[in-house]
Amino acid sequence: MRTLTLRGGARVAVVATRWHHALGVVTRGQVQLELRDGEPGPVLGRGAGFWFRGTGVRALRNPGRRTAQVRIVTPKATTATCRSAHPVRQFTEDDMTSTNDTGVGAGPASGRTSRTHRLRGLAVTGFVATLAAMAATTLAAALAQAVGVDFEIPDGGERIPLPGFAVVTGFLSGVGVVIAVALLRWSTRPATRFLWSAVPLTAISMAPPLLAGADTASTIALLGLHLVAASVMIPALVRNLRTRTD
Repeated sequence: MRTLTLRGGARVAVVATRWHHALGVVTRGQVQLELRDGEPGPVLGRGAGFWFRGTGVRALRNPGRRTAQVRIVTPKATTATCRSAHPVRQFTEDDMTSTNDTGVGAGPASGRTSRTHRLRGLAVTGFVATLAAMAATTLAAALAQAVGVDFEIPDGGERIPLPGFAVVTGFLSGVGVVIAVALLRWSTRPATRFLWSAVPLTAISMAPPLLAGADTASTIALLGLHLVAASVMIPALVRNLRTRTD
């Protein structure tokens, strides 16, 4: 029985000769399985067990900042544990290097199935949050009109209709969902990177209201509507990404 320690962001290759018939158990932190084609696999939390064979995983990665540990149990190691006074050994990354690939099974579901489930869950959350953001901005725009904000654009002298706020909110929110899905698919720290992307993009989206030339009340109301949509979308997506990876 051996204990593999991975610091935050560390990656170690699967050792085929040692782990082919082994069972891995996450005893601390979270560990992400890296697939043979380089794609990120499922993230396993404390107490999760998996077999090192059959599904094409080539490495283990710590996606978070905290140190993670995986206990490796082999049939030989299990027998030796009963006879040895020092059954647990700490491995370093040098101990784990190997050019051979070995599969890792995480229960009955494959890495691809788990990844699809995570992406689907994020997409559902994004869809619900988009509907909520559309409703919130439309309601806020209606309230602003009720107190005298005309939302009139100088070019052409036309007012922005209420459905227009829902359409624009839905489009921008959809872009945010696509970014979140892409980060969950390819990034090891999707929640943090999404937050770093969403805040600047929200600031950039406020440029058109400032440059439209509308009166002060309409400009302030338009800026506020951007913040309303962001306050619904960003926390919902970041929270979902964190529960699935970090």
